[in-house]
Amino acid sequence: MNKIIYRPTRTTPLIFFDPARGLLELRGKSSPENAIGFYTELINGIVEFADGGTKNLVANFKLEYFNTSSSKCIFDILKKILLVEQNGNKVSINWYYETYDEDMQEAGEDYADLLGATFNYIEIEL
Repeated sequence: MNKIIYRPTRTTPLIFFDPARGLLELRGKSSPENAIGFYTELINGIVEFADGGTKNLVANFKLEYFNTSSSKCIFDILKKILLVEQNGNKVSINWYYETYDEDMQEAGEDYADLLGATFNYIEIEL
């Protein structure tokens, strides 16, 4: 399984997924015109990683903003990440948010509640 790396743009986040290290990072802004198309390769890669069932996964979400269609895709990514845990490996989901950005903090809390997952909330100052 290969790494998935997308450089950030004005409307898309950095995506770094290294299956060999068990590391996923999404960072930046997410408002692509076609969110499903943009995130499909990553979602499929996470499913393949989960099906391999041999590594733990650390997932870092450092998003500044995401639109409604990205929100659904992020939810799907998180659901696939939890497949890793269901297959017997450890998952650590780190949800970063800027100081005073209550909306981003609450978005992480909402995802965690909807999925019945445990997130680590990390406040960062810019």
